[in-house]
Amino acid sequence: MKAIYFEDYEIGAERTSTGRTITETDIVMHAGHTGDFYPHHMDAEWCRTQPFGQRIAHGTLIFSVGIGMTAGEINPEAVSYGYDRLRFIKPVFIGDTIRAKVTLKEKRDHPKKTDCGIVVELVEVFNQRGETVLACEHLLLVNRSKRA
Repeated sequence: MKAIYFEDYEIGAERTSTGRTITETDIVMHAGHTGDFYPHHMDAEWCRTQPFGQRIAHGTLIFSVGIGMTAGEINPEAVSYGYDRLRFIKPVFIGDTIRAKVTLKEKRDHPKKTDCGIVVELVEVFNQRGETVLACEHLLLVNRSKRA
């Protein structure tokens, strides 16, 4: 685990994930975990009568998988502070392959804690056609360096 302090983060820095194909099993398992059995996700026949024409993955599934794909190295000096501006932009279907891109968007002082700052990462999830399917901001609470 490499320690990265607030001062070490560089605005504009990017990282990308590899791809992951969303399966019917992913959707069924997510429905079981969350209790979200809406027909948009579970009823293939009903979905044929709807504008998308097929089942769509839960937005919360794509959020969970997309964020998980961005979680690489553990930084012992940072913790997740939450997510802002979450949007489900386009549907994801069974068989779509998604990948995630993280861009360091902003650094700012914490309003109350002087020993840390807030780092804002723009998280974008794309399908195999390069279309953005999800976007959000991930906020990290990051310790400041004790360097003199």
